Amino acid sequence: MASSPSPESRSTVRPYRPEDESSVRDLIDADRLPGQPHWVPGQPAAQRSGAAPLCGWAAPARPRISVLADAGDRARGIVAYLCWADVRTGLICRLHARENPPALRALVCHALGALAHCLRVEAFVGAPADAWGLVGLPRTRRAATHGALVQSGFTGRRQGCYLHRSLPAEVPSAKVVADVLPCEMPPGRRLVIREAAEPVAEAVVTVGPDRTAAIHWIETLPSRRRRGLARLLLGQALTLLAEEGVTDVSAVLDDAQQRSPGTAAASRLFDSFGFTFVDDLWGYQHQRPRATRGDA
Repeated sequence: MASSPSPESRSTVRPYRPEDESSVRDLIDADRLPGQPHWVPGQPAAQRSGAAPLCGWAAPARPRISVLADAGDRARGIVAYLCWADVRTGLICRLHARENPPALRALVCHALGALAHCLRVEAFVGAPADAWGLVGLPRTRRAATHGALVQSGFTGRRQGCYLHRSLPAEVPSAKVVADVLPCEMPPGRRLVIREAAEPVAEAVVTVGPDRTAAIHWIETLPSRRRRGLARLLLGQALTLLAEEGVTDVSAVLDDAQQRSPGTAAASRLFDSFGFTFVDDLWGYQHQRPRATRGDA
């Protein structure tokens, strides 16, 4: 793809190159939330920016990635995007420019141009390809990115909230109540409580770089709720993570969960274990007018 000029003075938007890795790492890490690992050197930015294809949708294995380069050809911003050609839907999955509004607008404009054939373009929604792609934009901490998307015609809505807890070196040992099994998706471990050989409660955790970990979900069968099983699972999970040297644990409560009857209970559970609210996570959608029959 040929370089294209941007509204930024003497800057261009061009494809990502291997030599951009160091600058891109710094851009991504500048927007890192507490409890998230640093970007891993040597791992292509496009690979870490992936989004899992939805069922029945043919998505590319990796997104396209572009950088905003200054007059010295140094990367000052990055955008990663992909599309599902069969449903004419695009996705912006990463957008970083140190919260510089003109740079962010230039990158969003570039992505929208590249995805001009898509009837709908989403941003910061969907499932990440790996366990560490954060779904949702931290609305308060990245207010300039939010503004650039809205000014470019995106409509945003809250998807959930991000929680974080630091783990001390010594965590009180919790009662072992669950079997610990490997989990393939996301890659990590499942903690399962069984009654009469039947799974009745489950938690999934992933350990990542930089001694970080994520709790992906805790679920109890409706018929077994209000018995403290989720509390036992979370306690055992934190003990397990502490024993492995984890120092930071994150969790996301999405809005689908928060509309369920157990919402308040989930919030109280994490709060009681020392998790603190970091930011609301937002997703965005840009809807284009459908082409008329004569334009098809």
